[in-house]
Amino acid sequence: MPGAGPLAARVVPDVSGLDKEFDYLVPEQLRDQVRVGTLVRVPLHGRRVGGWVVALGATTVEPAKLKPIAKVTGHGPSADLVELARWAAHRWCGPLRAVLTSASPPGAVKVLPGPRYATATARAVDAEVAALLARGGGVIRRPPAGSVLPVLLAAAALGPLLVVLPSVDRAAVAAARLRRAGLTVAELPDQWAAAAAGVDVVVGARRAAWAPVPGLAAVVVLDEHDEALQEERSPTWNARDVARERAERAGVPFLAVSPVPSIAALEWAGDRVLEPSRIEEREGWPIVEVIDRNDDDPWVTSMVTSRLIQHLRDPDRRVVCVLNTTGRARRLACKACRELAMCEKCSTPVSEQREGILQCGRCGTERPKLCQACGAARLVMLRPGVSRLREELEAAAGRPVAEVTGATIDAVDPRCMVYVGTEAVLHRVRRIDTVAFLDLDSELLAPRYRAGEEALALLALAGRLVGGRAGGGRLLLQTYLPGHEVIEAVLLADPPRASGELTEQRRDLGFPPFAALAALSGAGADEYAAALRTSGSVEVLGAAAERFLVRAPTPDALADGLAGVPRPFGSRIRIEVDPPRI
Repeated sequence: MPGAGPLAARVVPDVSGLDKEFDYLVPEQLRDQVRVGTLVRVPLHGRRVGGWVVALGATTVEPAKLKPIAKVTGHGPSADLVELARWAAHRWCGPLRAVLTSASPPGAVKVLPGPRYATATARAVDAEVAALLARGGGVIRRPPAGSVLPVLLAAAALGPLLVVLPSVDRAAVAAARLRRAGLTVAELPDQWAAAAAGVDVVVGARRAAWAPVPGLAAVVVLDEHDEALQEERSPTWNARDVARERAERAGVPFLAVSPVPSIAALEWAGDRVLEPSRIEEREGWPIVEVIDRNDDDPWVTSMVTSRLIQHLRDPDRRVVCVLNTTGRARRLACKACRELAMCEKCSTPVSEQREGILQCGRCGTERPKLCQACGAARLVMLRPGVSRLREELEAAAGRPVAEVTGATIDAVDPRCMVYVGTEAVLHRVRRIDTVAFLDLDSELLAPRYRAGEEALALLALAGRLVGGRAGGGRLLLQTYLPGHEVIEAVLLADPPRASGELTEQRRDLGFPPFAALAALSGAGADEYAAALRTSGSVEVLGAAAERFLVRAPTPDALADGLAGVPRPFGSRIRIEVDPPRI
């Protein structure tokens, strides 16, 4: 705490659209309560607003000219988390206020309870995980049905542990298992005060990356590949990257755990990757059946194949059929040789944008409407029969079929044995025996640079739901691309088979993690993009889906380049750094 002279606090007001900091006088009666990170109320433009103290120091301004802090609301993020929030706001090009909101308790916390640490007991620790922790951490690949509890117990043996997961439900499951193992646990956000007081393990979803953890000794992110770890609002920070930066600043080990580690995590880890044995990995994936649609006659037929019908009619199996159609590119194929029409540069499906011309939805490459394989000019459109799919499945199964999409608000009927829907169905239905991907090619060939990685993650999620090989769970993959690296990786329970190929594609195209990417949208984005192009600080790739894409060699270079060019007056520009759906 500064000396006995007048004390000033720099405050970030909790006011939307106001990205500024103001100095206030700390009254004598509040000096003992105000710290960096403390939540306060301050006068601003004739009213009182909440805010965060982000700096304290002796003031050179005459105290009478500073307005005093009106009230201390309660505890907030620690000083090190405030500095981490500054880094994140710059790294993801957004307001500091939004990041501090994620780092704050859901309600006012006036007093912290006492610390709760379990009595030290001897626990068996996985030797391989302990060795990786001793090296500063890295990536751990665990199959979908594999247990992550040994990883968490090994990390908790070092001291207070922070665990971040993609969802609240999974965080609650992990917390229950850790409590059964004899550890004290605080779940975020509801138990923020307990976490700040001190427990063995702090567990939570995305925002837990900002959780208070006194004496932090290790950080673990489970399912680090999951898109749910990325904040949708600006700044679009990723909990995995925030947690990793936090661990590095604290000098503690960081573990990224996943059945299908992301390319970004693998590039960061280098040789610090802990892999399961072939037997363990194979047993941790379900049985996979690949249904090659090229063998169908006639070729363009219903999505309900004969093998799928066998599963649908089995009264003892709960079957989930997945079909993602929203936002997918139309697909063309040669009527003569059945070859899919794809871009020769980036292997993305092409569609007919104007008469006789095919255009790539990702890179914009154009070519004549001809088959690259045989030169034929007759191409047909492949259309999934979405509107009547549920009725078709009911007819094939001879029993009711429930439809589940992201817009479904009704509770899922647990008595139903057959479901169809978008990938949302995988988050709503439990105790599944078979997951059938009716049109997996729409995932593999989506016009996004992360399409292969996202498809692999979706299959891993389905694999976790049906369980390992010994339980008899099945994945049915209906495809015209049976030799695709993602399908082969899942079929052989060998994720590196896909990640290696996808890494080289990403490197050749100059996409993250081998460059930094951002998308600009909203009023004034075109003018801002033109100013960025003139400055030369970043590379402006052009417009895609009403968004301007910009690229730089590194995240720091991208953040500095975007911050160095003023935004147009009156603009309302949204900046998405690391956009997952480009």
